[in-house]
Amino acid sequence: MKNSDGVLLRTLLFAVASTLLFNPGSARAQDNYEIQVYPSETMAPKTLLTELHSNITAEGTTTTEFGMLPSQGQEHETIEFTEGINDWSELGFYIFTAEQNGHGIQWVGDHIRPRVRIPPRWHWPVGVSLSTEFGYARPAYSNPTWSWQIMPIVDQTIGRWYWSVNGTMVWDIHVVPPPAGFTSQQKQIYFRDVAPHGVTFGPAATLTYAPSKYFNFGVEYYSYYGQWGNFVSLHNQQQQVFPVVNLFVSPKWEVNFGVGVGATAGTDHLIVKGIIGRYFDWSHRQAGSSDSTQ
Repeated sequence: MKNSDGVLLRTLLFAVASTLLFNPGSARAQDNYEIQVYPSETMAPKTLLTELHSNITAEGTTTTEFGMLPSQGQEHETIEFTEGINDWSELGFYIFTAEQNGHGIQWVGDHIRPRVRIPPRWHWPVGVSLSTEFGYARPAYSNPTWSWQIMPIVDQTIGRWYWSVNGTMVWDIHVVPPPAGFTSQQKQIYFRDVAPHGVTFGPAATLTYAPSKYFNFGVEYYSYYGQWGNFVSLHNQQQQVFPVVNLFVSPKWEVNFGVGVGATAGTDHLIVKGIIGRYFDWSHRQAGSSDSTQ
């Protein structure tokens, strides 16, 4: 085994051990800021991807709930930077913002996201990577405010078909306490359905078909089941499906567009989203994933 492979293997083992130790997921699915199903590939070394995630909740909550502003009419703009470190790791950084009538443009929070993967030279039948994400969000927009996400990612391309599964888990590091005056029963509901302590689970997945090298289309699925060992009722779960189109107009650009429909009462019922990304390749090789360096 090459020395670099040994470093990667130790990194993966440490990350997996951390997952088992802390059992970390997403207290509100992806909180509608970065609505994206991730591939296993990491960014190529000396390549920077800048992305703008834009979405608006056309039909969501209409009242302030537990200190969090209503989601209906909220527009989110998230700036994401992802830099390739080597052929099996990358580092991402997010800036979350929200805009809504009566509140103006607001900074919501920031997250940092390192990720490692199994490199192509290992010749695994599926792509495998492990993403970790840590950061803060203001209590008016998110509960918990501090969280640590760990996301195992598995994907595969079969001919024109592509699938990916993100096993999103979040450790809710700091949960905002319930409002004063809550009864014991109200507190129980609050910590079970609204802001559970511990680890929550909200997997995401996508399936696409590419009739052309210039675009594909398919579906994305996002969910939130609640805390491990104490999943919330179906009524309070989040189940959301996005028909999507991905455009590949240039090796330097990526475009994603979708419309999300919520299937349960606990889900925002209609969201329109778009992602536009631009690659900057400092190595003068083809921009994109680290596969391009092989």
